[in-house]
Amino acid sequence: MEANSDKHIENLVDRIMVEVSLDSPSSGFTSNVMSQVENLTKQSSIEFQPLISKRSWVLITISVMALIAYFVFDASLESSGWFSGIDFSLVSTNQLTNILSSLKLSKTTFYAILVFSVMLFVQIPVLKYYFNKRLNY
Repeated sequence: MEANSDKHIENLVDRIMVEVSLDSPSSGFTSNVMSQVENLTKQSSIEFQPLISKRSWVLITISVMALIAYFVFDASLESSGWFSGIDFSLVSTNQLTNILSSLKLSKTTFYAILVFSVMLFVQIPVLKYYFNKRLNY
């Protein structure tokens, strides 16, 4: 009974397909659709704006450098008593600095660490450029 029902449905579909003509789009259909797609992509594009502008980064960098220069070159800082309350002997006499000062690296290990560091700092901008270009299409 199931096969008979499927055969009747198939015959019905065949008759309907013969009677219905094939629809074709208008002559400017493709260009109309593409112009609408272009309008959508232009409207929905979001321009990247950094949270901190370049001008602010320059101002922050100059401020930090000026502050460092002030602390390095100001001789009156030691006599003012700012650092008199801090005990720096902990930094110079701890076990970690003694262990690190006794550590000797071979030239091969030093060059391997140096090459790894350079490759890491070169690959970061390259990968950033690659992913930015990939996400911007």
